[in-house]
Parts: sequence; structure tokens; C-alpha cells
Amino acid sequence: MSAVPGIETVLIANRGEIAVRIARTLRSLAIRSVVAHHRVDRNGPAVRAADAGVEIHAAEPLAAYLDAEQIAAAARRVGADALHPGYGFLAENAAFAETVAKAGVRFIGPPPTVMRLMGDKIAARRFAAERGFQVAPAVLEEDDPRGFLEGARRLGLPLLVKPSAGGGGKGIVRVSSPEELEPALARARAEAARYFADARLYVERFVERPRHVEVQILADRHGTCLHLFERECSVQRRFQKLVEETPAPGLPDELRAALCREAVGIARAARYEGAGTVEFVLSPSGEFFFLEMNTRLQVEHPVTELVTGLDLVAEQVRVAAGEPLRFGQQDVRSSGCAIECRICAEDADDGFLPTTGEVLLLREPAGPGVRFDAGLAEGRAVTADFDSLLAKLVVHGATRDEAIRRAREALRETAILGVVTNQAFLARVLAHPAFARGELHTGFLTEHAADLAPRGLDDEHRLALVVAAALAHPAFRERVLSVPEPQRWIGAWRN
Repeated sequence: MSAVPGIETVLIANRGEIAVRIARTLRSLAIRSVVAHHRVDRNGPAVRAADAGVEIHAAEPLAAYLDAEQIAAAARRVGADALHPGYGFLAENAAFAETVAKAGVRFIGPPPTVMRLMGDKIAARRFAAERGFQVAPAVLEEDDPRGFLEGARRLGLPLLVKPSAGGGGKGIVRVSSPEELEPALARARAEAARYFADARLYVERFVERPRHVEVQILADRHGTCLHLFERECSVQRRFQKLVEETPAPGLPDELRAALCREAVGIARAARYEGAGTVEFVLSPSGEFFFLEMNTRLQVEHPVTELVTGLDLVAEQVRVAAGEPLRFGQQDVRSSGCAIECRICAEDADDGFLPTTGEVLLLREPAGPGVRFDAGLAEGRAVTADFDSLLAKLVVHGATRDEAIRRAREALRETAILGVVTNQAFLARVLAHPAFARGELHTGFLTEHAADLAPRGLDDEHRLALVVAAALAHPAFRERVLSVPEPQRWIGAWRN
């Protein structure tokens, strides 16, 4: 019998590590899980982790996971009481949530009206500003389409061009000189239309050396709205996060409390329900501005789970079933430090270009405080059809130093062969003295690019690699190590 009355079966409308992670929690709640999957994922880890799978069809794999009508129909077909969207794909699409509801299935997330309000970056900024919350200076295209370009110029440099419906860093373009502005607008508009089917933009004043700090929110439909503390997300490449941690290092207690209060205030004003994240940009002076709200589970939610002991997916399911939160703000405690490293199929030493290949060998790390969320398996192809994220290595330690040490050890223990990943680069980030000191900002990787570049091999190590490669080649071993005729027939005879 399900531990959550009213929810016996959940359709997981996602793939990869997040689908595996959701299925794991559903099993702990005695809830049947069904994964909607394209044929390329038919034998993948997500389908194996769930109780069942239902195929969704499209010529291109990505199109299947973006087909709202087909996914809602699949949920109804398998008898799902609820649907969990994970993150990415349709997770923040209000029209999708409405389609799911029309199919008679609960959407595990906030109401569509709230998703539409807070998922639209322009609408969310206006909403926050009108209620007295601090937002970064910006020019909104829909306020004055004719004067948008000139308004952006008056805002001053540097600037960030952002899509209204954006997420995951896609479509964000930095502008450092006047001549870059118009090409940046064209590029951002094209990416916004491609990824989000919404070409609306806004331009925001860029804060120099900012930190990206977010607050995890949890709210029920009975009026309770809590924070589960903050996460530091400043280590980024191309505006996409690579390393996240909690608590944010070096943050004064009063500033930490102010961020959490502001986040709860924004979520409560929006009448938010479920798990969500309020994101802020923090200046070196300690001034902070509301950036956006993500109306879904974040990729980096495991670090919050490790320090609080809460299962955010389980809480999402309970809230969706109409249950009140079983604890208050005073009951939420943070213990120790947690760090997440995003292991991606990309070449960090060649501009973070995506890579592809077949997973020939997978060895997962283990040990105290180590968690490895992955949607990988040996023999699986890593293609360019989806995001480059392969796995999340998450560690917990009593102190930040211990968490860093465990993360570095776990990265050394992790083996993924057959596709180039950013593991070595992540290890260099964690080993950098500035990271150890907590001197983080969104330009960290650029500022320390020279230190984070791979070191060249000396002659001894180069020779050792050549020898290892030769000994690993079957033809070489056969030629060098095998005994030729007729000597092999002599056996153990000696003269």
C-alpha cells in the first residue's frame, strides 16, 4: 500500500539520472513508478530502475520528451495518479501542467498559474519588484519594443541578455562592448526560440564578480512556506553550474538569514506550492538581487538533502497529494557541508565541447558520505541528443575541508571509459587554493583558467602511458609474449 494516500502510480516524464533518482524515492514510498521513454532509452537505467516503462514516439528522441499531449496520454494509459516532470524538458511548462491536469492526472509541482508567473523571468522580475523585493536593474523588451535597444545601451556595460523563458544557462549572452549588443540580441533570440519556443528577451546590468546563491523553498497548499537554507552555485561555465555546495562558504550569518527571508517572502507572495528555488545574484559588497525562481526540482537538490536529511522528491509527492508539511521552520537543521560535482560528457580542455561515445567501463565511487546519482550503464551510448550531464557526484562531510577531501577522493575512484568527461577538470577545481578558501564568483573558472589547465606530461609519464597502451593491445601482446613454434611444444623440457 502506498505511503501517500491517493497516489498509487506515478509517471516519470524524464530520463537519465533524475528519472533513476525519482524512481528510487517512489519505491521507498511503495508507489509504482512508470518511466516514459523514447526507444533509444528502452534498455536504459531509468527503465530498469522503475517498475515499468511506456514508450513515447518521435523521429528525434528530444521531440518525444517535449510532446506534452503524448506524455499526458501515456500517463492516462498506464493508470498514473500523478506525473513527476523531473527537471528540464517540460518541467517548467505551465501548458504541460494544464494538459496533465486535463488528463485527470496530478502534476507534481506548483499550480500552472504559479508556474506561468514565476517561470516567466520577465513576469517574475516585475512581480518581485512591485512587492518591494530587490531586483537587478534591467530593461524589458515587452515594456518598450521600439526603445528596447536604446534602453539597453543606456543601462551601461557590461550587460547580460537573457530569455524570458530561459533556464539552464541557455540563451544567456554577456555583452562587454557596444558593438556586441545587437549580435548578442540576435543570438539570444534565436536560442530562446529554439530551446523554449519563446523569443522574448530582457537585458540586465551585469554585477562584476558576482556570486550566484540560491535558496531551496518548500511549501504546501495550506499556507506553510519554509526555506531549506541556501546553496552556492558560483562555479559555472557558460552560465551553467558545475560545482554546487551548501552552506555557501564565508557568508555572514545575517546575510544568510536575509537571503532566506527574501526567498520565503517571494515564494509566499506567489502562493507557491511544492519544491522550488529562488535564485539571487550577490555583489562583493553584500548587496543581493532577485534573479529568478525555478518552479521545479533543481539538479543540485542532493546537497540540500545531505545536510538536512530530507527527501525532496518525497516531500514533492506528499504536497501534490494535498498533505501539509510535517515540520516547521524551527525543525529544519543543517549539518555539515555537502558538495556536488556535475560529471558531464564534455572536453573541459577544449572549450567544454560536448563529447560522445559508448560507455565501455563504469566504476562508481563509494564510501562514507558519498552519493553517486547516475543514469549510466556499460554499453550505453552517450549521444548529442540530450544535455551533457552524465552523473552527479555528491559528498557530505562534517566540515567543508572534509567534504572537499571526500569529493577529490571520490573523483579519483570514479571511472568512466569510452567517452571524454570533465572529471579531471573538476578535480583541479576542487584542488585549487582559491576554491579551498571559498573565494568564489561566477567568473571563477575564467579567472583561474591558467591554473586549471592540464599540466603537460614529463618523459617518464609519457613513456609509461605508451607502454601501458601497448600492453593493453591484444595484437601487441600476442606478438611479444606468445611462444613461437616449435618452441611452444617443448613444454617444460630443459637441456
